[in-house]
Amino acid sequence: MIAEDLALLRDGLERLLRDNGITVVASVGDGDALVHAVVREEPDVAIVDVRLPPGFRDEGLRAALEVRRLRPGTAILVVSQYVERAYAEELLADGRGGIGYLLKDRVVDPAAFVDAVRRVADGGTALDPEVVARLVSRRRPGLERLTPRETEVLGLMAEGRSNAAIAAALVLTVGAVEKHVASILQKLELPPDDDAHRRVLAVLRYLDS
Repeated sequence: MIAEDLALLRDGLERLLRDNGITVVASVGDGDALVHAVVREEPDVAIVDVRLPPGFRDEGLRAALEVRRLRPGTAILVVSQYVERAYAEELLADGRGGIGYLLKDRVVDPAAFVDAVRRVADGGTALDPEVVARLVSRRRPGLERLTPRETEVLGLMAEGRSNAAIAAALVLTVGAVEKHVASILQKLELPPDDDAHRRVLAVLRYLDS
């Protein structure tokens, strides 16, 4: 599902997704249409622009919140020129994962964008580094036991990076990153569960105010 008011961009996203084997069940141009279409089509993931008609302020994010209320299993990938901190935190606050927030001017790699769509649809996160920086402008409660390196690793996890990508970014071995991730999960007292689910919980703990 795509909610984007610019027809040219909307058509481009449709072609990109379809060319990569992703079915687009509907494309709409405003928030109300998004909510109705999600209820009707029940998509796995909705790609939503923040500023939609009629006011071009935060209609897209408010519609995304309504979508999560009506159909909690719908993953949301926000694609915008702006970081709307309050609404982004509200989207993340339900603790279910399946949330992404990318800035349009940094979505330059089609393969990376498609990967972000798939990751969010699978219940993970895909957050632009600038979004992470805005959301984590102060240290969150419960994270004081993390070392500076562990906090750095967790920040990269919040961007949706794999252990291998984190290792490359920090010039570490994958084994070292795995040890950091294990330590983070232990210090945050996250119960044994599916590893991917625990990573999402750790990221949400990191971002949740």
